[in-house]
Amino acid sequence: MGLDLSKTVFQAHGADAEGTVVLRWQLRRNQMLKRLEPCLIGMKARAGAHHWAREPGKLGQGVRLMAPSYVNPCVRRGKTDQADAAAICEAVARPSMRFVPVREEIRRRF
Repeated sequence: MGLDLSKTVFQAHGADAEGTVVLRWQLRRNQMLKRLEPCLIGMKARAGAHHWAREPGKLGQGVRLMAPSYVNPCVRRGKTDQADAAAICEAVARPSMRFVPVREEIRRRF
């Protein structure tokens, strides 16, 4: 599954092992964790991605973050959230893809 994160609505694109599209969702932030089934989730490594990678990881999901510069060549058509989610889905399945480690949560003492 490729997940494109934005401010209010997340775009999800899922494909099976053969590459057949099995889902295309628009999810709000509060719906994301409720609708996910066990699968491999790919996201672009941006500011909020580390938080959203930890949340499904707590539920036992496999989450992989990729640098945006590795995902952008996979975009086949115009720059939209749906096209980005499809490109992320394609990129996470590539065997030669390099992934970014998920940062741990920083706890501050005041």
